[in-house]
Formats: sequence, C-alpha cells, structure tokens
Amino acid sequence: MSNEIVYAGFSLGVLPAQMLAQTRPGAKGALLFHASVPTSEFGGAWPQGLPLQIHTMDADELGDVDVARHLAETIKSAELFLYPGDRHLFADNSLPDYDESAATLLKQRVLSFLDNIE
Repeated sequence: MSNEIVYAGFSLGVLPAQMLAQTRPGAKGALLFHASVPTSEFGGAWPQGLPLQIHTMDADELGDVDVARHLAETIKSAELFLYPGDRHLFADNSLPDYDESAATLLKQRVLSFLDNIE
C-alpha cells in the first residue's frame, strides 16, 4: 500500500476522508467538498503541514460554512474556497445543483493542489 494518499470526500463523505487524513500517518493531503467537520471530532489537531483544501458555496446550508471558515483560520496549511450561491453538490453535473462555472473553477483549483503535493 502506498503512503502517498490524498483523501477526498464529498458531502457526508468528508467524514471518513477528514478522519483518515487527520489520523492516519502517511497522508499527503485532503480535499473536502461541500462539507467539513471540526478537528475535535477525530480527537485533536490537524496534522502540522498537511495540505487541506475545502470547497463549498458561501450560502450552502448543508455545507458547514462556519466550520470551514474556522478550519481555514486555525490550520495554517488550509485553503478555503467559497463559491457564490447556495447549491450543495454544485460540482456534480448529474444533479440539478450543478453550477458549471463554479465546478470548472473547483476543478482548476484541485488540479493545482494535486500538482503541488510532494
């Protein structure tokens, strides 16, 4: 098994992704889409230097925007990207919440994040 893992999760899937990134040695980064949870849910602080990107819409009632802001303010290696709107799964082109311009920008930011993982 490779130790070069970037964990990613969408909506409720951020729970296992964030838990693994936060608690499993060898993680290289985490991408959280449409949700996030306080680091206290998994027993402590975010690993120092572990890259984190969070993507959600700024008015998404399901997107845990306040939690995402807190993570970005308290984790030095975190980036928060807020997109205008209230759609939850805006990056999924099979759903009515899809927002093409936001999803395109999200994709560019994620690819840049992955290019910079060491």
